[in-house]
Amino acid sequence: MRSASSNGRLPDAAGLTVLRRLMDNTGMKTLFRPAPLLPAFIGLALLTCVGLASAQDSRGAGVPSVVRNAPVALDVLRGRWVRPDGGYGVVIRSVGADGQLEAMYFNPKGLPFSKAQASRDGQTLRVFLELQAGGYNGSTYELSYDPATDRLKGVYFQAVAKQRYEIYFERQKS
Repeated sequence: MRSASSNGRLPDAAGLTVLRRLMDNTGMKTLFRPAPLLPAFIGLALLTCVGLASAQDSRGAGVPSVVRNAPVALDVLRGRWVRPDGGYGVVIRSVGADGQLEAMYFNPKGLPFSKAQASRDGQTLRVFLELQAGGYNGSTYELSYDPATDRLKGVYFQAVAKQRYEIYFERQKS
C-alpha cells in the first residue's frame, strides 16, 4: 500500500499509525478483517448444497442416468444363497475379475460345480452354474441377479428328468 505522499515511498511508522486510525474511524478496517461468522456461513452453505443434492438423488432427478443405471459390481454375488422351495443352497466364496466363481452347491451335502461363471448382459448380471457330480449329470442354473429384491432368479434345468423349473435364490442373512 502506498501513502498519498508526493515522494512515492511507503509510509514510515508514523504514517502507518495515521492510516490505521483513519481506517478505524471510517470503518474500513472491517473490510480487511474476516467476519467472525464467515466459517459458519460457509458451513451452512455447504450443508445446504449437500442437502439439495441428496434430495435430488432420492427422487432420481439431477442424477445422470449413467449413475442411476450403473452396472452392479460382480462382488454382490458373494455370499450364501438359499432356494426357499427346498432348501437347496449355493455358496459363492469369491468372484474373479473374469467372472469365474468359486462356488459350491448344497443339497444338503456340498457338491462342486463343474462350471460356475458370472457375466454381464448389458446392465444385467448373469450367473451360470453346472453340476456333474452326485447324480446331477449336467443339471444347470441360469440365473440373473435382481438388485431390487437381492435375489438370483432364473431357470433350473434338471438334466436327468429333462425338466425346467422357474426358481429363485434368496440371500441368506447371517
